[in-house]
Amino acid sequence: MKKRIGLVMLFMVFIFSVKSQGEYKSAVGVRGGFYKGISAKHFMSNKVAVEGLLTTRYNGINITGLLEFHNQAFNTERLNWYFGFGAHAGYYNSIYYSYYGTNSGYGKTFGVDGIIGIEYTLDFFPLNIGLDWKPIFNLYGGSYFRGDSGALSIRYCFNQ
Repeated sequence: MKKRIGLVMLFMVFIFSVKSQGEYKSAVGVRGGFYKGISAKHFMSNKVAVEGLLTTRYNGINITGLLEFHNQAFNTERLNWYFGFGAHAGYYNSIYYSYYGTNSGYGKTFGVDGIIGIEYTLDFFPLNIGLDWKPIFNLYGGSYFRGDSGALSIRYCFNQ
């Protein structure tokens, strides 16, 4: 199983590394949506990036790591679409999490995430603006799917 996942990831890296699409090397900024917080993205190659999210919701905190594959969108310079996957871990105050139960205290959460989005990097100022949808499949702390994790991210770019 690990070999298959590794081969698929290697294959995807080769497919999406033909032409450079990233207009920056690293970026840090804010993420707004139901899960709001901080976003940090770093390109490991021309089209492959890792993104870390530190977000809050339900009076708790989540840490998410994502592997993303970028491609130029609509044949427009500095406009990229991307997709990827990752995982999240965190905790929440179950009083605020009444949709899935009304237990008191804090609950732990762990699961897998997907992401698909589009972003534009300004050419006159080192700023990146992105819009994405990040569905969550929670595996621990209640098994469920959440599809309301879309967000608008605004990041300051480094090494542009």
